[in-house]
Order: sequence, then C-alpha cells, then structure tokens
Amino acid sequence: MPTPLSTKRLALPLALLLLPLATACGSGADDGAGAKSVTVTVGYQSKTINTVTAGTLLRSLGYFEEELAAQGRKDGVAYRVNWQDYATGAPITAQMTAGKIDIGSMGDFPLLLNAARGKQLKQPTRLVSVTGYNLRGGLNTVVTAPGSPLRSLTDLKGRKVSTSVGSAADGTLVRALQRAGLDPVKDVRKLNQQPSVGASALAAGSVDALSQFVAWPGLLAFQGRATALYDGAELDLPTFHGVTVREGFAKERPAVLDAFLRAQRRATDELRARPVASAESVAKETGLPAEVVYLYNGARGVATFDPALRPELVAALKEDVPVLAAAGLVEEVDVDAFVDAAPLERAVSAAAYPEAAAPKPELWLKGQGSTRTFDTPGGLLKAVAEAGADRVRAAYVPDAVTGTPWFADRAVWVRDGREWRAFVTRAGAERYVAGHAGARIVGYAQAVGSAS
Repeated sequence: MPTPLSTKRLALPLALLLLPLATACGSGADDGAGAKSVTVTVGYQSKTINTVTAGTLLRSLGYFEEELAAQGRKDGVAYRVNWQDYATGAPITAQMTAGKIDIGSMGDFPLLLNAARGKQLKQPTRLVSVTGYNLRGGLNTVVTAPGSPLRSLTDLKGRKVSTSVGSAADGTLVRALQRAGLDPVKDVRKLNQQPSVGASALAAGSVDALSQFVAWPGLLAFQGRATALYDGAELDLPTFHGVTVREGFAKERPAVLDAFLRAQRRATDELRARPVASAESVAKETGLPAEVVYLYNGARGVATFDPALRPELVAALKEDVPVLAAAGLVEEVDVDAFVDAAPLERAVSAAAYPEAAAPKPELWLKGQGSTRTFDTPGGLLKAVAEAGADRVRAAYVPDAVTGTPWFADRAVWVRDGREWRAFVTRAGAERYVAGHAGARIVGYAQAVGSAS
C-alpha cells in the first residue's frame, strides 16, 4: 500500500544498498577499520498504519537505531538498519523465507501464511509481538461506491468484489458472507487485487464492492469515494497485526531482536502518549491524511496498540487457520509453535498497559494539537454546531453497536426520541430503527442543525 516517500526518507535505504555486499541481511563484515558491521533488514508496510510501531513511526523516531547503537557499543559491532517498505505481507514473507528480511510486520492471516511458508521452505519464523489490534474485528471493512444500490451483504450475490486473497480483509469477507448465508466461492466473484488496484476498480465501477484492511476503507470514506457496507466488528472476532522474525536470526542475534522489541515498546509508548503528534508524523511519512491515520491510531481509535501476545489474539489466530485451509492457502499451522512470547518477556520489563478505553465521540478542531472527547454522540453534534464546519478538522463517533469509530460526517445517524446514535453502515442503522418504534434515520447536516 505504499506511495512514494519523500527524497529524505528514500536516502537511508539507498545508502544502505550502496554498502558492501558482505553486509547483507543479518550478516557481518569488517568495515575496513577492524570493526565488525552488521545490517539488519526490516520489512514493513507504511500504509498499513496499525503496524506503525514496528514500521513507519518506529523508523521516523529512530528508536531501533538508538537501541542498536547502545548494543553495538557492548558488542563492538556497527549495526545498520535496512528498512524495506511493501504493500502487503506476502512479499515480506517471500523475502523472509529467502533469508533476505530478518524482521517483518503483517496482519493475522498473512502471519499464518508466513508460518506455513517458513516451515515448508525450512526457514521457520516466529511471532514475537503485536502492533495494533481490535478485539471485535473492526480493522477490516467492506465498502461500496457512493450512491451504490447495495445495502447489505446479501446484495452482493452475483456481484464482483475486490479483495486481497490471503489477507485479513479477505478472511473478514469470507466469514461475513457465510454468516449472511452466501457461498464465498459460488455466490460472489472475488477479484484478487492489491488494495490500490481495488480502490481504482471501485471508482471505475468495474467491481461492486471492496473488502480491505486499514487504512483503505477509512481513506476512501474520508475522500468521499466509498460508503461502508459492512463493519468487520460485526463478526466480533479479534483481528491484529504482529511482528514475525526468522528463527535462525533470532537464535543467532537475540540481542538484536531484544533491541527491536524494546524500540517497538518505546514507539508504542510514544503513540499512546502523543496520539495526535504521532498521527501527524505517520501522515507526513506516508502521504495519508492525518485525519485518517487518527481514525485508526488515535487515543480511542479503531486499533489498540500493545505489543503483548494476548491470549484472545492467539486464540483468534487458531480460528483463522481453517479459513485459510478451506481456501487452499495452507494445510495446517501449529500456532502454539509459531507464537513465541519469550523474546518480548526477556526484552521488555515495563509494566503492562491498562485495558483499552471504551470508544467515545471525539472532535479535532483545526489548529489544535489535541482532541476533545464527549460522553454522548449528541454532545459531539452540539460541539460541532458551536464550532462551525469551517473549524472542524475531523469528528469521530463510535458505532452504537460495534463501537467501531467512524467519521461523524460519513456515519449514518439515528434519532431515537431525544437521543442520538450513529452507525458505520446503513444496514446497522436500519436494524436499529426496525427494533425501536419512533426512531428514524437523519442526515448528518440535519443532525448537527438539530443539536444546535
């Protein structure tokens, strides 16, 4: 999912490519002055923004380089980092199994493919930490073009849907279709496309819907190029991204892996302590709008950032295996053997993070370095009305049922007596209205006007 980064950001990888070939992935060489040099290669996905604590944000903060410099002074080694940016997890896995990437980050379904390919090619990998997660599955969304006649998943029967086969978004699509009573193979025509290609196909009308992972659904909605059809959190199944390492590298250079995990924890601390500044930083590096980054990575965003290998996430990973097996992408995966909590426990002694805060409406005004939270959607609407549309940078509201944060001006609003509720999808709003006499769907502008 990457777009070209700035010349400044490209300079470091280019310089690394010009280093002597002997400093290849995870290997050492003499730098000519008698000191040993080692290059560590990290694969990441700049546009998959809930991996930022192991990728984009971590890279911009320089924490890994700092940790390696300190380790190098102990080892007498000059460590260098080669950051490699990819659109999805698949090429990272290919490079890892070829011994060309040491550490990588990717989503839960790609992680299982990483484990399977590693075992198959005798280049085993291990899952050592988590980046961002959502315990209900809200990181994946199915969207349609604005004005589409499609209102629910059942409307997808006989339609073309773009997704990235083997991704978490594809897993969400398969499970959601099955719950809706549709056969993911026979009842829809899936097109296996990169996220950017799928987004273009949706805009061109060559597909009817797009199922993708963070940050594509939010980006397209923010740009007015898509409407949410299905909120992945309706599955109520955890989804996450994590960090995987080549087993051989972890055994050969455990201190380097420890340095990475310490750096990741520091980057997580930074994101949680300064979410707006972190969103601005990631936006600058990726070209994504900061408002979209904050939707997912904010203080009460869709993703919760915590490196811990939570039991719920490991359990969810095991439930993902049959989905990939049914698609013929893996035969079996020993999840317990793949998950290795020991490196994180060894490297990070900091206290565990508190439980994720419940989602609340948030308002981000232009020129402000922080957001305001509200106890109710009605409170947010009133604040938007008082501020005036020209002063609002972004307003976020959680879905009344799933809790998934969404852009307030892209949500579907319902007035129920004197109470306001918001939903990511129209189908969710219609289900609520059907079960509550007197409740009605109201446009956003009308909702703001009424609140004033």
